[in-house]
Amino acid sequence: MRIAIGILSLIITQLSFAQDRVAIIDSVVNDLFKSERFNGNVLVAEKGNVLYNKSFGNANESTKELLNENSIFELASVSKQFTAMAIVILKEKGKLSYEDKISTFLPQLSNYKNVTIKHLLNHTGGLPDYMDLMDSLFDKSKIATNKDIVDLFSKHNPKILFEPNTKWEYSNTGYAFLASIIEKVSGTSYGNYLQKAIFKPLEMNNTFVYTRRFAPKKISNYAFGYIYSDSLKKYILPDELEETKMVIWLDGIVGDGTVNSTVNDLLKWDRALYTEKLVSSESKKEIFSAVELNNKSKRDYGFGWALSDDETYGKIVNHSGGWPGYKTFIERHIDNDKTIIVLQNHESVSTTKLFAYLRSIIYNKPLPVKKERTEIKLTNEQLQKFVGVFEIQESMEVTVSLKSNQLFVQLTGQNAFPVFAESELSFFLKVVDAQVEFQLNDKQEVTSLVLLQGGNKIKATKKE
Repeated sequence: MRIAIGILSLIITQLSFAQDRVAIIDSVVNDLFKSERFNGNVLVAEKGNVLYNKSFGNANESTKELLNENSIFELASVSKQFTAMAIVILKEKGKLSYEDKISTFLPQLSNYKNVTIKHLLNHTGGLPDYMDLMDSLFDKSKIATNKDIVDLFSKHNPKILFEPNTKWEYSNTGYAFLASIIEKVSGTSYGNYLQKAIFKPLEMNNTFVYTRRFAPKKISNYAFGYIYSDSLKKYILPDELEETKMVIWLDGIVGDGTVNSTVNDLLKWDRALYTEKLVSSESKKEIFSAVELNNKSKRDYGFGWALSDDETYGKIVNHSGGWPGYKTFIERHIDNDKTIIVLQNHESVSTTKLFAYLRSIIYNKPLPVKKERTEIKLTNEQLQKFVGVFEIQESMEVTVSLKSNQLFVQLTGQNAFPVFAESELSFFLKVVDAQVEFQLNDKQEVTSLVLLQGGNKIKATKKE
């Protein structure tokens, strides 16, 4: 991946907050674009009024067609909020209940008799990931559909990861099954139902379910998703690389992804969620309420939305999406009615910091300045003492591992990332601005760690 030397911190000192916020946002995003770390669309709104809406880069690398505000992107996991809303609409119509067993609608899954629709909505069903299973069990000369996932689970009965509602673990499987339930209950396809129940009523005219390889069709103003090839020194379609060819053979699966949309349509979606045009206030409260596990602990996830409460920004609901070629993000500041939408069609380094900057700018706060950190080398023996599993809560752990003299940290349901020492007990990540600090007892044994990011601190205790 090519990354220019210029970094965001270079522009921070040059910007005065007496400037217009639009100019500051534009400088931040332009810096990312010029350093080849961003290609996509950004929309920022307050109370529904667009503060900033701009496009950067190409929609099509072959034709050099430029992106514009109506360019259509694959939303990846941002699609989940639409799947969840379809279920809520069907529930309000009396077609199903959150407590219904999934086997009521998908009898082939009778082996998972205790898993309910609600468990799928908030990722507490304990179902194993279908992508891993399909990778080893599916004939990749074909393109899989949701029926193939159901058939695979019916035939092989993969063991459940945990009893429903005892833990939380992000599940693409759950949302694929929800799409199949929507089809069974509504009597039409997942895409048709979303069109009828959500997109058409909200006049989201450039939003639809699209499986480009499974059911190709001509779509104007389409933003193709690209990944960078180090060997070819250029951006290419993920279809061309062996390690990302899952975009072909998993392309017929809907529910956990495959909704395509624009920044403008997503703003219409945002506005509708402040009304009762789709569902009642009571149902919306359920959508944006944290899941409570059997042990009464809570996980900050509702129905297709991640949740948080911030002293400065109030209640925030958001979701990100990632699929080879695409990175997507929508964030809604419910208490203050502010909206951030970012759609990217170049898979590049993480732009998590962009979201932090946008939040600061729209609240007229100074931009966070990343501290420059110096890496030091520790011996394999020094690193070995940090290896272990650290528990944040019953449903969330941090695993610290050591491979070839490199320490890695991995949160439950996420990828493992390398961390780099800046002292004998403090480490930092390079992919995001985050740190890990280990703590010792009187015997100089590692007993806990603290994760630090964006002013937040999360402590995890080492398991015996």
